[in-house]
Amino acid sequence: MAESVSPDRGTVHYWSGVSFWLTLTVVAALLLASGYSALTGASGDHLRLAMLGGTGGFAATALGAVFALVLRNIAARTQDIMLGFAAGMMLAASSFSLILPGIDAAQALVTNKVLAAGIVVIGLGLGVALMIGLDRFVPHEHQDLGRKGPEVQRINRIWLFVLAITLHNLPEGMAIGVSFADGDMKVGLPLTTAIAIQDIPEGLAVALALRVTGISAWKAALIAVGSGLMEPLGALIGLGVSMSFALGYPIALGLAAGAMIFVVSHEVIPETHRNGHETPATLGLMLGFAVMMFLDTALG
Repeated sequence: MAESVSPDRGTVHYWSGVSFWLTLTVVAALLLASGYSALTGASGDHLRLAMLGGTGGFAATALGAVFALVLRNIAARTQDIMLGFAAGMMLAASSFSLILPGIDAAQALVTNKVLAAGIVVIGLGLGVALMIGLDRFVPHEHQDLGRKGPEVQRINRIWLFVLAITLHNLPEGMAIGVSFADGDMKVGLPLTTAIAIQDIPEGLAVALALRVTGISAWKAALIAVGSGLMEPLGALIGLGVSMSFALGYPIALGLAAGAMIFVVSHEVIPETHRNGHETPATLGLMLGFAVMMFLDTALG
């Protein structure tokens, strides 16, 4: 019986690294191309609103990070409630400010309700595929789940945390940009307000999580502040995707919703449940959902 020949480990490792960097380069190029198309093709008003919304998300994240300097130590139960509140707002924003307006926008183009819903479902699937791809090919680290993605052993732990934060903030920024793509303040204003509100406890939680890695409070706050820059960049990308083709707006609304729901289910809710505070965290989620539903009614 012939012996099985296993591939050289060095060769496998080499091609694994090549495929990782190639995939990451292609994704980054596509995202940057979307941002460039928004800068060059979007109307001045839409671009201004998207950038103001993204900057608002950045400012809220920075405010939460600064709070971490004053509130040196927050109980894990309180952090889980705050993250649950943020998760509830993201879920409600995905439903009321992205999916439902997306179905309305698609129906205005195709006039068929079933087909309109199908178009948004396609967007949802693309959003989930984007986040799964980023989660698979971008090295990052979660506080509880540890290191994930290729080449993680070669990258400093702090940078892994920064990449994880980037993955979290990208869909929020994209959602803001998409919400203003049609110039409809009834969609953009409540969504941006909701994301900004929930970015405050997120920025605080990120800064506190970074301090666990052993870096100083000031450095953790600065990194958390810098992570918020992904929101205005994501807003540009979302705006560019939504104006790429005729059905781009409803598909982009679905994409942003799918990405946000994925992040909530994949990262935020498990994080709030890992310390045994499931009930307080769930009550925080329900409160956040109710607040966002109210804001969507009041502002939209």
